[in-house]
Amino acid sequence: MFPFFRYYPSFFIFFLFFNFLSSSVFLFSPVFPARTFPDNNNQDYYAWRNFARFLDAGKGTEVSGMSELKKYLNRFGYLPIPPQNNFSDIFDDQFVSALSLYQNRLGLSVTGKLDSETIASIMSPRCGISDLTKINNNGSTIHSTRRYAFFNGQPRWIRSSTLTYALSPDYTIDYLTSSEIRKVVRRSFSRWSAVIPLNFTESSDYDSSDIRIGFYRGDHGDGEAFDGVLGVLAHAFSPENGRLHLDAAERWAVDFEKEKSKVAVDLESVVTHEIGHVLGLAHSTVKESVMYPSLSPRGKKVDLRIDDVEGIQVLYGTNPNFKLESFLESEKSMNSNGSSSSSSNSNSNLLFLLFFYFLIMIW
Repeated sequence: MFPFFRYYPSFFIFFLFFNFLSSSVFLFSPVFPARTFPDNNNQDYYAWRNFARFLDAGKGTEVSGMSELKKYLNRFGYLPIPPQNNFSDIFDDQFVSALSLYQNRLGLSVTGKLDSETIASIMSPRCGISDLTKINNNGSTIHSTRRYAFFNGQPRWIRSSTLTYALSPDYTIDYLTSSEIRKVVRRSFSRWSAVIPLNFTESSDYDSSDIRIGFYRGDHGDGEAFDGVLGVLAHAFSPENGRLHLDAAERWAVDFEKEKSKVAVDLESVVTHEIGHVLGLAHSTVKESVMYPSLSPRGKKVDLRIDDVEGIQVLYGTNPNFKLESFLESEKSMNSNGSSSSSSNSNSNLLFLLFFYFLIMIW
């Protein structure tokens, strides 16, 4: 076992955990791990759960397993591989700099410390695309603005004003119907076509389609292996590659009224995000935007925000029917209605962290 950094008595953690549970049931529901797959019903399968034990680790300490957290930051573009090609378990200056960069990029309080906000963010399910530097197999890099970002060179689709897409007939999931998945995908594409002069048409020919969508598990041959429940949710490739892959290990949902799993992930939110990558957008620093890299279990984020719209219109121009004034009015309404939602999301992330911290304390 790895050492802990706060040696709270077990009864205190127990009391704190259930105090949150009793007073915030509606907040806790989205994040409490639940049995969803016959092969993924053990807590050991939840990706990144062990990072909870590093809460409040201090600079200069050497902690067994810290190298895994450094690998995480390297994976998403914040920490270069050291000259010796091997990460150490020491909380060193370079690690502090990487944490500060991560916090700044994701809109967190920049402390350079493993505080609760940062650990909760790191443990949150997210997109597999790097936030800053090298991504995918083609060596592309990301060009970032203050908010939205592009892949290096700002690649975009130029072959046609109408792109075809198809769902893999072989790589799919069996608990959602083909009709349910297709409706979600159609809505996701329509959100982007509403703001740019680009149309999307479903095709029955998967192999020849411009955009190819499928559900895959683990190592599936593209160099970007999936890691199981509540880790990397999906990834896609920059234009004009067209591949969009979703992790089949997740419990995907199209209707949270019907899907009761506490680790369910909203399919439409993730597909809408990944289409943004397929079209050429990288990750945004704006938490409310569709292109922000993480999404809480049972969270939903399907409506494009002005940051998403401005970014995609730099690449493709504006749909002649798009009305900026109407869009901004709609976003203003979403912002006023979403203030409590943002607070709920923040609390949900902390409860997500608290659960795993409690779990480790009694493990």
